Amino acid sequence: MATRLPEVDVVLVGMGWTGALLAKELTDAGHRVVGLERGHPRQTVPDFQSPTMHDELRYAVRHGLMLDPATETVTFRNYGAEVALPVRQLGSFLPGNHLGGAGVHWNGQTWRFQESDFVLKSHLEQRYGRDIIQDGLTIQDWGVTYAELEPHYDRFEKICGIGGKAGNLRGTIQAGGDPFEAPRSDEFPNPPMPQPHAAALFSCAAAEVGAHPFPVPTANLSRAYRNPYGCELQPCNACGFCERFGCEHFAKASPQVCVFPALMGKPEFELRTLCTVTKVEYDAQAKRATGVTYIDARGREVFQPAGLVILCAFAYHNARLLLLSGIGQPYDPATGEGSVGKNYTYQTMAGVSVFMDEGTRLNPYMGAGALGAAVNDWNGENFDHAGLGFVGGGYIAAYTTGGRPIEHHPVPSDTPRWGAAWKQAVKRHYNSTLSLSVHGSSMPHRGNYLDLDPTYKDSLGNPLLRMTFDFPANDRLMADFVTDKALEIGRVIAAPRNGTVEASRRSGRYSIVPYQTTHNTGGAIMGTNPRDSAVNRYLQCWDAHNVFVMGSSVFAHNPGYNPTGTVGALTLWAAKAIRDDYMRDPRPLVQA
Repeated sequence: MATRLPEVDVVLVGMGWTGALLAKELTDAGHRVVGLERGHPRQTVPDFQSPTMHDELRYAVRHGLMLDPATETVTFRNYGAEVALPVRQLGSFLPGNHLGGAGVHWNGQTWRFQESDFVLKSHLEQRYGRDIIQDGLTIQDWGVTYAELEPHYDRFEKICGIGGKAGNLRGTIQAGGDPFEAPRSDEFPNPPMPQPHAAALFSCAAAEVGAHPFPVPTANLSRAYRNPYGCELQPCNACGFCERFGCEHFAKASPQVCVFPALMGKPEFELRTLCTVTKVEYDAQAKRATGVTYIDARGREVFQPAGLVILCAFAYHNARLLLLSGIGQPYDPATGEGSVGKNYTYQTMAGVSVFMDEGTRLNPYMGAGALGAAVNDWNGENFDHAGLGFVGGGYIAAYTTGGRPIEHHPVPSDTPRWGAAWKQAVKRHYNSTLSLSVHGSSMPHRGNYLDLDPTYKDSLGNPLLRMTFDFPANDRLMADFVTDKALEIGRVIAAPRNGTVEASRRSGRYSIVPYQTTHNTGGAIMGTNPRDSAVNRYLQCWDAHNVFVMGSSVFAHNPGYNPTGTVGALTLWAAKAIRDDYMRDPRPLVQA
């Protein structure tokens, strides 16, 4: 029988970015909050310090900061008629583990979505007509607008100390920034990082083909900074150990640096680590949760009653918890009915490599996670899609994230995979290869979804989450189009440097094996009514008014940007509604 604890105001499931922000906002309002974290506690000192944190084998190759599939995994298949099998080794995406979650090992690329992204279905139909959306795509509006989220984007950027250059300041286009960005109310809190040689070459070539380059907005700090919570951040030294690593210098925004110093020790907050939540206890008749059940560090089953339950786990973990708890109707791809598990999306990645003469030295080892330049000319609705056969788009960027020796060995495709010729090619191309990333959108398709696997279970006897996903034809066409634009820029870079250009296109079925991106989205999507969404515009469950869901699991589709900026903005948007409205009068904030 589960041990029952005294009731608290709020219980948070997961303590990454969303859990940390909510804990700070709600304890500031005087509410008693318990944060449950599956992993271990960890802080910048001592857990992220050198030389240990610069162990590429341990962290980049063996995924030392990630969730071990032996602890929890998913099953995967490309389509419904295929048998799903368990993922035994991390590959395509790398969900975080322990305190801070993926907010520890992320790169820091921090974007805002476009105004049209939040009203995508309405926008596309109004601009092009209904035929622009291919059969099978389940595109819908989100239920919130960019204008409503803008103050929260601004606040999240100031909490993180994002560096960048405004391109659209209160409706006025600014030189040096992204002219396609939605209007922002204020300049970035910090300037961009100094641009490396690769970004400079890219920017010149992009401008030559008529595109509009700008420095990527970065959570790698360009100078010392104190955030609105009073937390201190330090300037990045471009050590090249960002993605898959924690930052030893307090120079990359993370919950450990930006939130926890102002949260830990508050009498209203209690952190419990090594606690695996197995279920939200749900009263279907009353349409409300009573709390959560979890397994603690000693293997005991514990029931934590709470007035409010907020799911803050990684995207597909939130969907699984809803399914295990019986909250909301599971999505059925055959009928299109139900919402939990619907609109699972990813990111459609491609790239271009520019191999130049050895006189071009890029020094790739001097890198940071968001160090580089990008163009948004072919992202989202920044260009005319009429007659192209697809919707969506992506940005093209030249990043210098770190040329570490085990994983960074760019060579032309005709190079032998091993031996003396391979070694000579690595030596020849290591310092003179420029990579362009094509970071594309992912449109929801009726056949891409999450549900509970009927065969495989975890160590506690609960069904694993089953992931069904393949790239829709729409996204393949989009990726080809944007990759062609990247090739055009690459050829301009290569021409005066005796270079060659190769494209890595999005072809074949989606594979769970090679790493692509950790931008898993959907499964508990937001919307305007309970027929096609799991949560309302405030991220409140339609079927349980005291359960809220955070993170990219609520994205109705995935635009051609990194999701963290929007995750932060939505969290602060929901936190305000919870703090200022729901906690004063607990009820559905939107009528079904």
